Amino acid sequence: MGHIKDFLARKDIVISAKRYGIDALGAMAQGLFCSLLIGTILKTLGQQTGTALLTEIGGYASAMAGPAMAAAIGWALNAPPLVLFSLVTVGWAANELGGAGGPLAVLFIAILAAEAGKAVSKETKVDILVTPLVTICVGVGLSAWWAPAIGAAASAVGGIIEWATVLQPFWMGILVSVVVGIALTLPISSAAICAALGLTGLAGGAAVAGCCANMVGFAVLSFRENRWGGLVSQGLGTSMLQMPNIVRDPRIWLPAILTSAVTGPLATCVFHLEMNDPAGGVASGMGTCGLVGQIGVYSGWVADVASGAKAAITPFDWAGLLLISFLLPGALCWLFGLFFRRIGWIREGALKLE
Repeated sequence: MGHIKDFLARKDIVISAKRYGIDALGAMAQGLFCSLLIGTILKTLGQQTGTALLTEIGGYASAMAGPAMAAAIGWALNAPPLVLFSLVTVGWAANELGGAGGPLAVLFIAILAAEAGKAVSKETKVDILVTPLVTICVGVGLSAWWAPAIGAAASAVGGIIEWATVLQPFWMGILVSVVVGIALTLPISSAAICAALGLTGLAGGAAVAGCCANMVGFAVLSFRENRWGGLVSQGLGTSMLQMPNIVRDPRIWLPAILTSAVTGPLATCVFHLEMNDPAGGVASGMGTCGLVGQIGVYSGWVADVASGAKAAITPFDWAGLLLISFLLPGALCWLFGLFFRRIGWIREGALKLE
């Protein structure tokens, strides 16, 4: 047993929830953002402006989602160069064979392939052959074996959530909004979770509401401490910046959580806000980060109009998106925060960013 521990330590193979559930998952979301998300934004801009070049570039970027996610995971796991480069093939295979649940398949399979490649890296005199062979064979083999089942399972779970949200839009609106909003602020990736589950439709709209409640909510709630820099960094960046403060005093999270519990059912029951972005559920977990969530909702509208599923984009649609994304999160979180400040649950300076 001691020899195995020494070997794993020498190879930097750390089997832990943090390494796989936070580091790898967070990196995968960045890879997804730099391929599928950016590609979708460019394609939407190209289609709306009639710029064929943007549409073409967006198509190329979107097609590289699998390789980008796998390479990002390898980077997070400190994979050596030969392993990292070999993961490009693994990511492509896992994403393609995983179908709608491709991102989840990439996460599991790229981790295993990367760790297998790291285990044999520089252990032989023909490393340039052995390491890529092991990484690719393990990754592609597992993709053929597991990816379709993983994809089907993820798609089924996402389908159940969407079905339940349609059936019970009020209660599921609260649940999805609160859970995804919490995931966005925690040091895990809400975008990767939503992408893995393919969270779209009304459930995707509730997820957007929860993310915006945390991002815009914390930005406005902490304005007196962090001013304009904090407003932009949290409102258009990430509410994860507040995690050190939340660890010190979890009560400061209550205004954002309560806000998400209000805006979630408003999104599902009143405004019928849906996330039908052609890129899938990843935009559902992005909120106002780079306005990706809002661009995703708009892309879904455009796609629905083109397919005939939606007659037109109405002023009510725009009002709902504006209220759920910006106005209600800011106003409600500020009001909840004012109450908690007055009863002493949020101390002066408790929301100051480091």
